[in-house]
Amino acid sequence: MRPALLDPLFASVSSLPGVGPKLGELLARLLGREDAEDARVLDLLFHAPSSIVDRRNQPGIALAPEGVIVTITGRIDRHQPPPPGKSSMPYRVFLHDQTGELALTFFRAKGDWLSKALPIDETVTVSGKVDWFNGRASMVHPDYMVKASEAQNLPLVEPIYPMTAGLSSKVLRKAIDGALARLPVMPEWADPALAQKQGFPEVDEAFRALHDPRDEMDIDPQSPARRRLAYDEFLAGQVSLSLVRQKLRKVAGRPVHATGAISKRILAALPFSPTRSQTEAVADILKDMAGNQRMLRLLQGDVGSGKTLVALLSMAAAVESGGQAVLMAPTEILARQHFSTISKLADAAGITVDVLTGRTKGREREAILERIASGETQIVIGTHALFQDAVAYHDLALAIVDEQHRFGVHQRLRLTAKGISPHMLVMTATPIPRTLVLAAFGDMDVSKLTEKPAGRKPIQTVTVPTERIGDIVSRLKSAISEGKKAYWICPLVEESEESDLMSAEERHATLAQVFGANVGLVHGRMSGSEKDAVMLAFKNGELRLLVATTVVEVGVDVPDATIMVIEHAERFGLAQLHQLRGRVGRGDEASTCILLYKGPLSETGHARLSILRDTEDGFVIAEEDLKLRGEGELLGTRQSGTPGFRIASLEAHGDLLEIARKDAAYLLEKDPELTSARGEAIRTLLYLHRRDEAIRFLRAG
Repeated sequence: MRPALLDPLFASVSSLPGVGPKLGELLARLLGREDAEDARVLDLLFHAPSSIVDRRNQPGIALAPEGVIVTITGRIDRHQPPPPGKSSMPYRVFLHDQTGELALTFFRAKGDWLSKALPIDETVTVSGKVDWFNGRASMVHPDYMVKASEAQNLPLVEPIYPMTAGLSSKVLRKAIDGALARLPVMPEWADPALAQKQGFPEVDEAFRALHDPRDEMDIDPQSPARRRLAYDEFLAGQVSLSLVRQKLRKVAGRPVHATGAISKRILAALPFSPTRSQTEAVADILKDMAGNQRMLRLLQGDVGSGKTLVALLSMAAAVESGGQAVLMAPTEILARQHFSTISKLADAAGITVDVLTGRTKGREREAILERIASGETQIVIGTHALFQDAVAYHDLALAIVDEQHRFGVHQRLRLTAKGISPHMLVMTATPIPRTLVLAAFGDMDVSKLTEKPAGRKPIQTVTVPTERIGDIVSRLKSAISEGKKAYWICPLVEESEESDLMSAEERHATLAQVFGANVGLVHGRMSGSEKDAVMLAFKNGELRLLVATTVVEVGVDVPDATIMVIEHAERFGLAQLHQLRGRVGRGDEASTCILLYKGPLSETGHARLSILRDTEDGFVIAEEDLKLRGEGELLGTRQSGTPGFRIASLEAHGDLLEIARKDAAYLLEKDPELTSARGEAIRTLLYLHRRDEAIRFLRAG
């Protein structure tokens, strides 16, 4: 049960004074929640300000610097409304202090409202940015105007929050104040010695300080309030990962004894021999699976490093031991592709493989489910349809999850919840920096694939400004006439009013004028079967040029595609560009990746594209990406089930993550059921950070 102490924070944002249905929806959008019901008071507390406005600067009119926020106190001299019928001209109100005169400028303002708010001869205090024209000072639409007698109510230092369209800062601030008013005094879950050494304030104090910054120092990630809240966030994450691990480890694994009979046949059917790191990864996996504890291993391999072979050899070991294995992919395209790669080798080794996705329907589906339940199917490949209740396994020994960051801890648990405790291997082609591995997958051992399989040629990467798009199209024309295949990646599906990004549909239309029926289009709004049909036509060579959004990012395999054009490359993250580039260079021909960018590039944009030009090492790229962007974007956090930290940041607070990990391990060793006083406080922390699934484990334990 959630402690009653937290109930006020788990009320919907619509329960706050002044928050109606419309505002509730806006707040939900701002806070990244589904709807107003799902957005809680608590989410507002975690919505941290990004900067401050300082209105303490009161230089006097003549000394006011251009474009800087200042506060001016002066006497109103006269009003100058626009001439009749010229409502597009501004309404001006003039005031003066000892140093000079200032025009307050309003567009489309109501004169009667202004004469009441700013009566002649009244002394007022106004705050906003000053602009200078021909030696005259003007302030357009001041942020604040109050009578000088009420100036003590003017907020001199104001936090600035990340916003969403349609929401005003005053309204957001009022909602946040409402949330702060409900903040209870929390029990202390931090270790007292650590809290003292780090200078941590108490939790409720830290939240209040977060939303009441007095100067630039308070906004800094290293301020005591932010460090305190970042630590709490890391600690909640590490304790829940440890609880999950403790629970998953409690269920004894079943030892898998590989005989090598099937894997020998697979290796014999391969046209190449495995790389050193593939062999080492398989050895690690077999060693883990041979023990009594369940394997939980993360296999990180850069784009094209041959994870599928490692997966197949691991599954072969499970089959040799008399069990079944599943391989779960995030998308239909990927699942079917894994199936086509694996079934060829599995046939040679005499293993039965089936593919099960949401699109498998009717009789075909029933037949597959029967084969899985009877044990006739030894390897099943599919999407999360593999987790549904209708799927009963005969004897599941190994579950492999591809592209981990699309599956949260929850899905890993659902498999376990089916009363099966298979060994787990999680694969990702997104190289993840070590700190992130700790934060997101603290409960796993890690293997890395570092070499590319034999015969892969390096990819030449070039950056080209959009102005030279004509040259690129003519180079493509000659390449395609020589029988080559190319991808053209665009950031959006269709052109929108406010965006100047080239949409996939529009780019497809312009390229079709040059290349005719040779061009296909794939984007995320198409149905699975439509996408598959286009991909197949591209693979078979009926299409030579494929215009696509990032749906081709993960694992699509067309070995003879050798050219990749990425439009608006400056809009993509490094890891994503690296993933996309990895779609070419998969065969034995030299490949090219062309990064089209729209200048002028920002400093970060420039750094990003040059890193990509200089290296093909995904691990180097991931570390750089973390420095340039932070972990949220690196993992595509919102959609991904990995920790999207709200206050903590791996770059700024990496030192605290390490401490939180050790603290969580120590705590659970001493108090595995969290029944001590500190254990009870930690339960409150887990609820506060919406980590309640971890608490359910304690109960199920």
